[in-house]
Amino acid sequence: MTAPHIVDPSGLLVEALSDASPDLMRSLLQTMINALLSADADAVVGAEWGRPSPERTAQRNGYRHRDLDTRVGTVDVAIPKLRSGTYFPEWLLERRTRAEAAMITVVADCYLAGVSTRRMDKLVKTLGIYSLSKSQVSRMAADLDEHVDQFRHRPLGEAGPFTFVAADALTMKVREGGRVINAVVLVATGVNGDGHREVLGMRVATSETGAAWNSFFADLVARGLTGVRLVTSDAHAGLRDAIAANLPGAAWQRCRTHYAANLMSVCPKSMWPAVKAMLHSVYDQPDAAAVNAQFDRLIEYVSAKLPAVADHLGNAREDLLAFTAFPKDVWQQIWSNNPQERLNKEIRRRTDSVGIFPNREAIIRLVGAVLAEQTDEWAEGRRYLGLDVLARCRLTLVPDTGSEVNTDPLELSA
Repeated sequence: MTAPHIVDPSGLLVEALSDASPDLMRSLLQTMINALLSADADAVVGAEWGRPSPERTAQRNGYRHRDLDTRVGTVDVAIPKLRSGTYFPEWLLERRTRAEAAMITVVADCYLAGVSTRRMDKLVKTLGIYSLSKSQVSRMAADLDEHVDQFRHRPLGEAGPFTFVAADALTMKVREGGRVINAVVLVATGVNGDGHREVLGMRVATSETGAAWNSFFADLVARGLTGVRLVTSDAHAGLRDAIAANLPGAAWQRCRTHYAANLMSVCPKSMWPAVKAMLHSVYDQPDAAAVNAQFDRLIEYVSAKLPAVADHLGNAREDLLAFTAFPKDVWQQIWSNNPQERLNKEIRRRTDSVGIFPNREAIIRLVGAVLAEQTDEWAEGRRYLGLDVLARCRLTLVPDTGSEVNTDPLELSA
């Protein structure tokens, strides 16, 4: 005969947990959440951690840590990382919370400014907003403005040197002086000393002028932007002058995608497919010598029939082929502004929902929050460029001796 339980185990556990310290509760909750995340990640990759399996689709690659606020305090959540693909527990955490909060405050600003439209009403219902008081808007805006301001004016010296930089501008509609005008958002990104991409800064200007770009780059340099070897951008004259004035010694790479559009404007439509194919073949070469030789063949091909195209190519040669001075491993990352365009697409995805901004502060708030979130994701992800590749990119060839020396002032002083 089985003896009856003198103590109820479940009741004892409940009583022990209710009398436990917050530290014990927080530790138990953290252990449980991290165990669930590990099991969920195993289900995503198709195999348990550390066990070989033919059904496995990816490998685990460490963790990235996030803070989760709970009733028993802040818990350190360890999110598993994968070598290929991504894993994020949408059921536990929310992505881009700062950017979504910025979107809400921009919508509220629109209402307070009297810019109430059907499009804005639809956006409000999509976000689940039915009523916002002025005090709520003020508090949310104050928190976001403080975060964005710190992000925009943070020192850059500790993260450098920034070997490669890309710059571009986006146009936004904003309401000023009782009318709708176009404002320009200047954005620059760079590859920091750890090999990760990073948003260096953003600024809202009335138009894309040389003075606006010069002021923008002067601020980046004042905040600690150093060690720049190459800047990739379109051929805006004011942008080029600002690069030369503020980043002496840095080469300039003309974006190959933008240049193709410029070249198409001077090429007859019937000849463009052949010229385009020849131009693309220049970038398919295995080394710098082959790239230059193929470019010579391209100019020779168009010289007789298309002298205007030949002159256009000849004038752009040095800037268009600046990428050949660096190892082939990084050519795809530096010969165009396509990586920057993908960032612009993410910005557009958020700002297109707003349409017309009520003021410039709203632009800074929303775009700044999106850029801050993107920088966090880049910092947590894989390196954009490896450290060994970056080290080779920072070597400069000396024409007289043919030897390579490191001309980084920070490393030489060290």
